Amino acid sequence: MKSLISPGDFPSVSTFCYLNTANVSLTYSKARAVNEEWFQDLSLNGSNNFTEQAEEAAFDEIHKAAAAFINAKPYEIAGGSSATELLCSLAWSLSLEKEENIVSTSSAFPSTVYPWSRVAKSTGSEIRLAKSKDGYSSLDEISSLIDKYTSVVCISHTEFSNGHTYDLDVLADLAHKNNAILVVDATQSAGAIPIDVEKNRIDVLVAGAYKWLCGPFGSAFMYIRHNLVKRLNPGLVGFRSHKNMWELDAARLRYNDDASKFEFSTLAFGCILGLSTSINFLNSIGIENIYKYNLFLTDHLIDGLKKLDAIMISTDQGKYRSPIITAKFKNKDSGAIINNLRSANIFISQRKEWVRFSPHFYNSLDDIEFVISKIGKKL
Repeated sequence: MKSLISPGDFPSVSTFCYLNTANVSLTYSKARAVNEEWFQDLSLNGSNNFTEQAEEAAFDEIHKAAAAFINAKPYEIAGGSSATELLCSLAWSLSLEKEENIVSTSSAFPSTVYPWSRVAKSTGSEIRLAKSKDGYSSLDEISSLIDKYTSVVCISHTEFSNGHTYDLDVLADLAHKNNAILVVDATQSAGAIPIDVEKNRIDVLVAGAYKWLCGPFGSAFMYIRHNLVKRLNPGLVGFRSHKNMWELDAARLRYNDDASKFEFSTLAFGCILGLSTSINFLNSIGIENIYKYNLFLTDHLIDGLKKLDAIMISTDQGKYRSPIITAKFKNKDSGAIINNLRSANIFISQRKEWVRFSPHFYNSLDDIEFVISKIGKKL
């Protein structure tokens, strides 16, 4: 299958075999350049070029880029420095009552759940975590916890440990029939798997930059459905929270009417500009093309691992798949395998007793064959 990138897009792929995007992605070269240029200009020129007008407009491009990426409107997008920060502000903005509950999974990445746990501790609301097996929770387990008192269903779209991807349409049905909102942490899926917030009826979505979006650390975005955001007061506020941000008057606070009300303060704006550049690059390739290419790579990876009698907890079934493949080898220490591969300039991750592979569209079939060959020689 033909490569989707040019050699200069991710120049380091020629120097090592990197199958570790679920940990940290390689950064798109032009996103890195935009980030570095912003920092350099600020360091050398202060606010000579980064004027008040430039600072006020710093999030404009991420609004447009992210909206195009997930089929949203620009005014439904907020930029931030991390998915966790944005999710925390959202959780405090909802501040559920004592009788209400939040449903998630025990297999979710902790940062998907902790913001709700903190709010629940303060308000007396209840956290319900669906039991998990092999790194994910069944839809039946999730459904069994949702009732008329459920106000939020918050799910990692793709589980970090084994790559299991949840059916967003089913989750939306489960949440909405109980008048709950569906909050999706897409940090392990955005950039690898198509997401359409309108079609999938998602209420809120957060995504960090530094995994499948190939953007820099210190940047993220959040989508909030337009008719939901109007009734929310952000949990985190600062001088940017005020409508007409340069009217610096501590005696009053009037929020914007859209998702930008969650953009509360200054941050390393070069990072958010870099993320915008990276998402525009992904948009130019097309997420469907990236998804098909990643499945092409993982088809070969799964086939090779099966020939080595690997035990896998990642599904190869249809819409539940992702580019994250988690496996182990009978009577072999996963840590030793990872160290051996590292000595051959192959980089993957360990999650508990499992080896986790996560190729992305900057990888090639040669990378897959290389890692399978090296593992085979060590078994």
